[in-house]
Amino acid sequence: MSKNISPEMEMVKAKRREASRAKWRGRFAKWSWNFVLAEAFLLALHPPAATAALLIATVLTVLHFRTDDDFKFRQLPFDVPVALFVFLSGVSIMVSPDKGFSFYNWYNLVGVYVLTYFVVGQNVRSVRQVKELLLVIGMAAVFVLLYGFYQFIFGIDISAMKWVDGDAFPELRKRVFSTWENPNILAGYLDIIICLAFGLFIKAGTKQKRIVLGVLLAAGAACLAMTYARGACLVIAVIFAVYGMLKDWRVLAACVGVAVLLLVADPVLYERLTSVFTKVDTSSEMRLAFWESTVAMIQDHPFLGIGWGAYWMVYPEYDFYLQGADIRIVHAHNMYLNYAAEIGVPGMLAFMWLFFGSLFTALRQKFAAPQPVIPAPTPFDYNEDAAADVELKKVADSVQVEEEKTETPIWQDFIEWPDWRLLAGASAGLGLALISIALNGLTDHLLFNIPSSMFLWLMLAFIAAVAELKREKDAEGAAEAEKEADATREVPAFLETELKAEELPKVQSEVQPEEQEGEPVSAEKETETEAEAAPEESTETDGAEAEEIIEKEEAGTDEKSDNHIKGDH
Repeated sequence: MSKNISPEMEMVKAKRREASRAKWRGRFAKWSWNFVLAEAFLLALHPPAATAALLIATVLTVLHFRTDDDFKFRQLPFDVPVALFVFLSGVSIMVSPDKGFSFYNWYNLVGVYVLTYFVVGQNVRSVRQVKELLLVIGMAAVFVLLYGFYQFIFGIDISAMKWVDGDAFPELRKRVFSTWENPNILAGYLDIIICLAFGLFIKAGTKQKRIVLGVLLAAGAACLAMTYARGACLVIAVIFAVYGMLKDWRVLAACVGVAVLLLVADPVLYERLTSVFTKVDTSSEMRLAFWESTVAMIQDHPFLGIGWGAYWMVYPEYDFYLQGADIRIVHAHNMYLNYAAEIGVPGMLAFMWLFFGSLFTALRQKFAAPQPVIPAPTPFDYNEDAAADVELKKVADSVQVEEEKTETPIWQDFIEWPDWRLLAGASAGLGLALISIALNGLTDHLLFNIPSSMFLWLMLAFIAAVAELKREKDAEGAAEAEKEADATREVPAFLETELKAEELPKVQSEVQPEEQEGEPVSAEKETETEAEAAPEESTETDGAEAEEIIEKEEAGTDEKSDNHIKGDH
């Protein structure tokens, strides 16, 4: 026989279950966010570990949705182009010459893209999380820079590698790649980091923050020069030059100074940059040939493309340059042409919608400083019109001792950001970073690299989350402003009673009918008129109260009539 459980015991067990659920809700929220940070940190250092962190973060985020009713799925600004890109890229598998390979490549790559967009876009919901995500990205960048300087200082012979034309540049023996696979991919990553740091730099607000970010910018520019990636160097120079001409001439002057210093210190870098405009380097000539072949692919397969990841399989049919050489060409060295060739023009347009929509959203975001709170005046404030108060204020100012300002440590100042400055800097930096990817995409397809493409989708989700965070904050501010306006419009109860008492005689005089010449108004008519003009407060009136009101009104009417008659006499 089972024992009967008392209601008190049932209540205790229910409270324990609720406490356990609350504890697990907190754990899922904390753990999912920590693994999102782990992915952002490990992407540039150890991509397989970053992928593992992504999968764990996805599972924990789903559990967070299931256990926390307040943590609801939210729609981001560019969910539609994301869905279109996933669908159209998946449809392109049907026309691939090797459907099995295309499907395997698609669900691995597009899968991590979508999961990254999901976990970052759904978990970034506060300014504190924005700060933490930027911080871990910056910490990873520091490790990448340090390893790049290590390679350059202690040397790495790249003569046996296919990153440079040895006949055209015989003196070039060092091209750092740090934790990335290729100097060009590292250069594209450094362009992103430099743009992020610059966006925060222009919104920093304090000298200490600008010092830290300025050091990061200088180190990033130096490491970028060590890659000898011509396109990436020119891209970052164009971004800074245009910003300097449009916004701040000091940025343009600093850009020119750094460029001159680097070119004077390393003549090989000058030769590399100027070779972009000539055909002295075989890589420039090969790019033109790849683009010609890719355009032919697009003309033959405009709608569904040649199949996701099938460029290297189809290229030999359109080989107008290498002519059967034993070299595998895996991408078109142009982001726009590569997408259009593999997944068709509609799929490429869906990606461009997502990419450039995020870019313009990031650059259009406006984060204004909060309005200072002005205290309400009090009787004890100084009156500038009163001579006595003016003299008292002078005396008070003369005896007041200024408090010594304690200098904030540079790292503490760097960590503490006003919300609006942090969000404005993050949006500006992310927008400039996408501009760098768009310009680099003209001469290379850096997104062919899996960590690079994952990092791009992380930034796209970051931009969407910041935009949604701003929308939520604007909605909260509008609701608070409306609430304050309603509060100012409401009249306190005691004032409302006084106002009614003051307005009652006016209302009675307005609703009283005009008297005829020498004829007093009868009590019955006056009573009927006032009863019609008075607002109906209720549909039922007690009979005794009604008689009492009528008797009082009749007495008042008789007095008025007598006074009126006496006045005529």
